[in-house]
Amino acid sequence: MAGLNLRKAPAIIILGQASLATAQRLQQLYPEASIHGLNGRVAGADSGYESFGSTLRELYLQDTPIIALCAAGIVIRSLASALSDKDVEPPVLVVAEDGSAVVPLLGGLGGVNVMAREIGAALSVAAAITTSGELRFGTCLLNPPVGYALADLEQGKRFVSDLLAGQSVRIEGDAPWLAQAQLPADAAAQRTIHVGCEARPASRDELLIHPRSVLVAVSAESAELAEHVRAALREANIAEPALACLLASDQHMALPGLHQTAQQLGVALRFAAPAVSLAEMVEQSVPGARLSEHSGLLVAVASAPIDPAQVGRGRGRLAVIGLGPGAAELMVPAVKRELSLAEDVLGYETYVRMAGPFRPDQVLHNTDNREEMQRARHAFELAAQGRSVVVVSSGDPGVFAMAAAVLEALHESTDPAWHQVDLQILPGVSASLATAAQAGAPLGHDFCVMSLSDNLKPWSIIETRLDLAAQADLVLAFYNPISKARPWQLGVALDVVRRHRSGATPVVLGRDIGRPGQTLRVVTLAELLPEMVDMRTMVLVGSSTTCTLPRADGGTWVYTPRWYPARS
Repeated sequence: MAGLNLRKAPAIIILGQASLATAQRLQQLYPEASIHGLNGRVAGADSGYESFGSTLRELYLQDTPIIALCAAGIVIRSLASALSDKDVEPPVLVVAEDGSAVVPLLGGLGGVNVMAREIGAALSVAAAITTSGELRFGTCLLNPPVGYALADLEQGKRFVSDLLAGQSVRIEGDAPWLAQAQLPADAAAQRTIHVGCEARPASRDELLIHPRSVLVAVSAESAELAEHVRAALREANIAEPALACLLASDQHMALPGLHQTAQQLGVALRFAAPAVSLAEMVEQSVPGARLSEHSGLLVAVASAPIDPAQVGRGRGRLAVIGLGPGAAELMVPAVKRELSLAEDVLGYETYVRMAGPFRPDQVLHNTDNREEMQRARHAFELAAQGRSVVVVSSGDPGVFAMAAAVLEALHESTDPAWHQVDLQILPGVSASLATAAQAGAPLGHDFCVMSLSDNLKPWSIIETRLDLAAQADLVLAFYNPISKARPWQLGVALDVVRRHRSGATPVVLGRDIGRPGQTLRVVTLAELLPEMVDMRTMVLVGSSTTCTLPRADGGTWVYTPRWYPARS
């Protein structure tokens, strides 16, 4: 993971398939980044686009860092009309499609040169840095590294301009990264770089840099909590940019107001086990910090920048995701993003394999397909430790898949730590929808989705529901239609359906849709035999209004009209 604190995840833009391998290397560096590929030219990207220029301009105006794998000229021409104040623009870089060159173009104050060096190191090439301040001093004073914040950008520009014009400088305070820079140092210099967390009045001759060395402990949420934190900092004469994180008891981990406050202040929110007192909790989290109480809040000032990741723990996250039918292009972007952020990935081995590739630091927990409840409990145990966990399902996780098992495990649990986990269910394209899309629109009107497996419910219930759904003239989608352990049930199910459907009713058989070797077949209900179906086949049985028409390629379109004939 790169060390740069980006406001947003980068967008990696590619024009052709030859760039995909380099783009995926960059995605390993920035796991939250998404790869955007030109429609019709790139397969395997996270998302597609039609127009390179309009896509770049839209991302630029959304303040999204851009890494374009193409010639610099096309990026310059595309963004020329959208260029704005350089103080607020996002980083924009170009990278050769084979990774042989890295050129930062825009966003010098947004960290573009830091990104360029990170990308260059990852690709083993030298970044083409041209910024005068960085070339002269070996660092960008206007964009301090992680753990430090510049007080005033406009004043900083004037200060750096003075140094470039020949002024010398002295440093007050501790900042190891400045000691390594090639600054024109002079102990008697008029210009000063002051490093400290206290609030100070602006001075033409002083560049003020705040180490993020301050933590504020909060005990509960409130509508005005962000302003209370700001008031506490003012009382303590501490500059707001010096705030590194908020700390709260893990008993309050799920309170939305705390998370909203941290978001408003732009800092991390961390949690610790409740101690005898709030002060003791802070001392255990930031040993040696200087403590003081202001506006009812406890303020801790450390002697060096605080790394929030080393304070307490974050709120654990458990995402139950759906991979879709199997094809990478049918996996929704939110699922890809969640997979890139995961520390632990749990699931049936076949589905976990489909979800890859994974980074070496990601832990895979492969289990048998029948161990759903054990998998769900294990996922909560990991997430309750503060880890980011993903449980993988094929299709949609809420359709005969892991979402219900995860919620059942939570429902049964009395462990408060499990209930504090940030649980998210992310949708996927289910097998019935993927098969229907290949066939046309057989689910274009009311339909019923059923599993023919009697592992978790009696066959008598299946048969009763099937009879009622067929009688109601619903299109029927059969999951788990047949297996070696259940060779007879599909035949019985078809007999039930035939009581209410004509033999001419269209039936769609989709096998491994979205995966290599997929097949799609359209037959009539009279022609359908159980031998045509296996466990990997989705069966869609039409209603009385479902129609077919020939396709130009020799196949058959199947659809169910949205209208319904009026009954006399």
